[in-house]
Amino acid sequence: MGGMNQTPASERVHIGFFGKRNAGKSSVMNKVTGQNLAVVSDVKGTTTDPVYKAMELLPLGPVVMMDTPGIDDQGELGSLRVKKSYQVLNKTDAAVLVIDGKNGMSQEDQALLERIKKKKIPSILVLNKRDMLEPEEVCQTLAGLPKGYEEGRDFLWVSAREGTGIQELKERLAVLAKPEENQKKIIGDLLSPGDFVVLVVPIDKAAPKGRLILPQQQTIRDILDSNGISVVVKEDRLKETLEGLERKPRMVVTDSQVFKKVSQDTPREILLTSFSILFARYKGNLETTVQGARALENLRDGDQVLISEGCTHHRQCGDIGTVKLPGWIQKYTGKNLKFSFTSGTEFSEELGEYSLIVHCGGCMLNEREMKYRLSCAQDQGVPMTNYGILIAYMNGILERSLEPFGL
Repeated sequence: MGGMNQTPASERVHIGFFGKRNAGKSSVMNKVTGQNLAVVSDVKGTTTDPVYKAMELLPLGPVVMMDTPGIDDQGELGSLRVKKSYQVLNKTDAAVLVIDGKNGMSQEDQALLERIKKKKIPSILVLNKRDMLEPEEVCQTLAGLPKGYEEGRDFLWVSAREGTGIQELKERLAVLAKPEENQKKIIGDLLSPGDFVVLVVPIDKAAPKGRLILPQQQTIRDILDSNGISVVVKEDRLKETLEGLERKPRMVVTDSQVFKKVSQDTPREILLTSFSILFARYKGNLETTVQGARALENLRDGDQVLISEGCTHHRQCGDIGTVKLPGWIQKYTGKNLKFSFTSGTEFSEELGEYSLIVHCGGCMLNEREMKYRLSCAQDQGVPMTNYGILIAYMNGILERSLEPFGL
């Protein structure tokens, strides 16, 4: 989603448009963005899958606009589409519930609004098709809204066809979705100006040709923003690089899959951690995922382990998630385990069958979705950890890897 110099999707405000078929979700979203991002038709159910578009929306800035299938879709395929719409809520920072102003709020609208409130997502009701209503129809629709709802604050009238009310909706979204000033750093709060950080980056078949993967890019940028100095090396050049530096680096940060070798090549007096551990802290789930790694000791023969990735990159031979991690876990535990794999938006709410969940660092997921996945696991009593933390634990270097954070 976007080029190398664009704000990553995980760092953008996610705005979701929800509603029944033919309420005008796509039309309203297209008017807000000024672009025809989603297909519009008089036929119910035109939007069959969530549509995502990264863009700039003034006065908010970088956003991801998300159009969803109708929440009243029918049949077996329709129920799957409805489920996809509800899953989009997990990554939604601000929700727009579009209602056909002529028909008023339905049971489906009310159920979705309750779910939005339960998840504590800022939201606004948009009553569409104002141009088509008689005065008595307006009164009837208003009477069906939740008690205490105020126009301008909780709901707005718009006409996607005529464009009325759209500017007011943009202004309201800017207030609803405005993120708090993010003071969190990936690594910068651990550095002083001028500090050296050595980043160990294996170049393998899974690395996109000609560029670094997103966690590496973001970490380098955070080091630069903190007036630090980053030195990037492959794992086989780390030792000579450390010996050749004029002064001791503040820290070494490594890709998880070469954690063991990097630990051996990094003198004990130099702090060491991994990209996965940095991002677990950045997403606010470090302590929970550390506890999840220790649950490895409780696995028994026949237990199921879920390995989940937030992105959908093409699987490569020897892929860390589907090949290396299962092999390492089997070897460490000595148990006969069953493994399941998910990627991208695939993440079941029903996790009770698993004894452990191992998630990637979540660089492609925004903080809301990462916390949602973690809370799903916690609610069902399933321990959850991430790649880097588990690898460090299995190699006996987890305690060392947590030293930079005072844990």
